[in-house]
Amino acid sequence: MMAHEFGLMRRLLKEHSGLNLGSDKQDMLEGKLRPLLREFDLPSLSHLVLMMMRADAHHLHSRVAQAVTVQESYFFRDKVPFDYFVDGMLPKLMAKREASRRIRVWCAAAATGQEPYSLAMELAERNGKFAGWSIEILATDFVEDALAKARKGLYSQFAVQRGLPVSFLLKYFNKVENAWELSPDVRGKVEFRKQNLLYNCEALGTFDVIFCRNVLIYFDEATKRAVLARIAERLAPDGYLVLGAAETTTGMSHDFGAVPEGHHGIFRFTPQAAAARQASEAAKRRGAGDDVAPPRPRLIASPR
Repeated sequence: MMAHEFGLMRRLLKEHSGLNLGSDKQDMLEGKLRPLLREFDLPSLSHLVLMMMRADAHHLHSRVAQAVTVQESYFFRDKVPFDYFVDGMLPKLMAKREASRRIRVWCAAAATGQEPYSLAMELAERNGKFAGWSIEILATDFVEDALAKARKGLYSQFAVQRGLPVSFLLKYFNKVENAWELSPDVRGKVEFRKQNLLYNCEALGTFDVIFCRNVLIYFDEATKRAVLARIAERLAPDGYLVLGAAETTTGMSHDFGAVPEGHHGIFRFTPQAAAARQASEAAKRRGAGDDVAPPRPRLIASPR
């Protein structure tokens, strides 16, 4: 790959995935892209770069992004956010949403689905506690192949050994040849949809909890700020934002502060930002009119 081709590929990757690839990563990039030459029947990486520039290369963009970006995900990664989700966030949110009995959760950049399925299993373990409540879990990613794998809920022996309790494996998975398939009941609790965090997310609606963990670390500062601002627009005024344990909003957004419990990577709006969000939501409701029917909730936790 020539120097100008590497520069072009870096720009395309940043535009489509937000990945801020260093100038010293050419050898790494070439190694990750070479397997695609056989898949697309191309003689060289130069030909791959040329194909990337075509207007109809959307699928190729997705495949290149999947090959280069880190699709690292495993069950119950850093257990604290999952415990706090069911024992801290949900009880507080439920106390304020008794009228609607509806809570929406967004897992952004969900890769192959381990994170949202971990949340779904936590809910299944406490099904009686959430009886009569609609708890929606929407999981998104911009890589179509990752979403396809997530929807299947089929994981290797290696994948289920990373963070998944043995009791959950036996309870919620079935052995299928050399893999483990998640039960239809748990898979049905998660909706997967394609969404790129670099683009407008308004169509997804508003959420009470947003997980966007270990994603910002791959972006430059300008992209981090833009993504956090986009996420803030989708979070309820009293909602929760969950980043990776080593990630922070400090210096990137003035809207968020750490939760009182001091858990690393978990944030809420500052009082000023919460008031601004509440005013914005009220203005939107007035503009839409009170007679507009709300979206039909997807029942997740219900009485047996």
